[in-house]
Amino acid sequence: MRLPGLDLLRTIAIAWVMLFHSYLVGGLGDSLVGMEAYGWMGVDLFFVLSGFLIGTQVLRPIAAGQTFDLYDFYRRRAFRILPAFFVVLALYVLWAAWRETRGMQPLWQFPTFTFNLLFDRSENYAFSHAWSLCVEEHFYLVFPFAVLVMLRKLSVTRFAGLCGVIVLGGMALRAWLWLHYYLPARTADDGTSGLMFLRYIYYPTYSRLDGLVAGVALAACAVYRPAWIERVQRHGNLVLLLGLILLAVSIALFTRRVGFTATVVGYPLLSLALMAVVAAASGGSSLLARMRVPGAAWLAAISYSLYLSHKGVFHLVHETWNGRLQQHGFVFFCVYVVATLASGALLYYVVERPFLRWRDRRSRRLPRTYAAGEVTG
Repeated sequence: MRLPGLDLLRTIAIAWVMLFHSYLVGGLGDSLVGMEAYGWMGVDLFFVLSGFLIGTQVLRPIAAGQTFDLYDFYRRRAFRILPAFFVVLALYVLWAAWRETRGMQPLWQFPTFTFNLLFDRSENYAFSHAWSLCVEEHFYLVFPFAVLVMLRKLSVTRFAGLCGVIVLGGMALRAWLWLHYYLPARTADDGTSGLMFLRYIYYPTYSRLDGLVAGVALAACAVYRPAWIERVQRHGNLVLLLGLILLAVSIALFTRRVGFTATVVGYPLLSLALMAVVAAASGGSSLLARMRVPGAAWLAAISYSLYLSHKGVFHLVHETWNGRLQQHGFVFFCVYVVATLASGALLYYVVERPFLRWRDRRSRRLPRTYAAGEVTG
């Protein structure tokens, strides 16, 4: 089962992230500069989607009284994430021309998914977008166990309290990190403030849980309080409007992306906005849930491969064609688009999809209600 609204959101998320990363090659035109500047929010949209989809996948069989199969969950995640990841990692390690910067963090940080906790040199920026994969992997590792522990004394109050503690704790932690790491570096004006922000605030899992918590909270409502989510979906357009208003407020707040207020309050506000958008897209009669955009399902399917490969492709295209097409902005933009889509599709059809099919052939037959929860595979 696929949900068109969520496919569209995944397409928007990957397109937004790639527009943001176009700064690596000088941007893709003045007309897109506004979209580029806030394209990093596409990752937060991925976090909310992941929290919702994985949360639903884990909670639904438990709510139905079935035994949750941890081994099968981790096996499916491994087949989903690791093959394409290791192929792209090999490109970064073995093919220097693929790297968007000359330097790269130590190799062992990538397969151990510790890059986001140990990034310490601004010049070692190659494959830096792996930080979000690290956050996702930590979520996959911890969340199922956390659910099984919570089930011993599960209640709406306990669940809401835990979500509140994580969000408020994250806000307090980011405030402390901003004051103790980022602010002194900015005051010293020694050129390390950007590194301090990435190293201690933007990349680490413990600072970036807001989107995942928002997605999981939405999944819990869908599974344990279906009447709530049905009410939200009945008023989907209103919820979507609310989400877009909150998103506009978030964008205004992040005008100073590394400011104290944005750092502390911005991420939970952005996650709340995106949670409303995801809720409106997850079903019902909202414009977003009913919208059918040609090609969106395909782009959603290859979005992971696109995410892994796009920065390397940007760099290769820039190095190969910049001298010849620099004065032809639209043509150059089209070259980037075609090359990036071709690379992502190649990675998907040659590596990602064959492993997914092999995984599914080896899977035990799952109950229909469980299988339906895994919208993204």
